[in-house]
Amino acid sequence: MYNGRTGETLDTIYWIEGSYIRDALAEIDFFMRDWRTDQIKKIDTRTIDIAAATHALLDVSEPYLLLSGYRSPETNAMLRRRSSGVAKNSLHLKGQANDLRLASRTVDQVARAALSCHAGGVGRYTRSDFVHMDCGAVRSWGR
Repeated sequence: MYNGRTGETLDTIYWIEGSYIRDALAEIDFFMRDWRTDQIKKIDTRTIDIAAATHALLDVSEPYLLLSGYRSPETNAMLRRRSSGVAKNSLHLKGQANDLRLASRTVDQVARAALSCHAGGVGRYTRSDFVHMDCGAVRSWGR
């Protein structure tokens, strides 16, 4: 995964033989931190699993571009002031959502793969060229 905001890359195995790797999860938590405030939140492993499963279904070798992982309350409030598309109680606040992009796949292709996991919310943001994935209720939105 590549963090487009910080320029960092993450290529880590976080799960092996039925168990999560604690140190790898800590790396993911740091990588997906709120880059505006540098605040770190434990990222829900279900969110990581959905993104990983979607990536595997797409059969790509390129990393995701991470646009947003955890968001602090301050960052979420600021984004809400700028856009009507930001939820007041966003799952980003709980470390349960991410916004991702793949250069080699369309928003629709990524969203369809994520939806096929039947594991959470999937939002299509075609004009902004990213897909939102979260581990909340199964639902979808956007075109």
